Amino acid sequence: MPIVTVQQGPRTAELKRDLVRRITDAFVDALQIPADAVQVWIHEVPADSWAVGGELTADKRK
Repeated sequence: MPIVTVQQGPRTAELKRDLVRRITDAFVDALQIPADAVQVWIHEVPADSWAVGGELTADKRK
């Protein structure tokens, strides 16, 4: 049973639904497994708890 973990900043439920569907479809197609065998975990990290290039992403938005 594949388990996919996505770490990202907060997104809308609509965007997360689409992401989960696309990830699941990719595993179904690639591995020829049923969709209910795929688990997707979304871990949302606030912009003030994530940094890129030594700078918080919250600060990059300013």
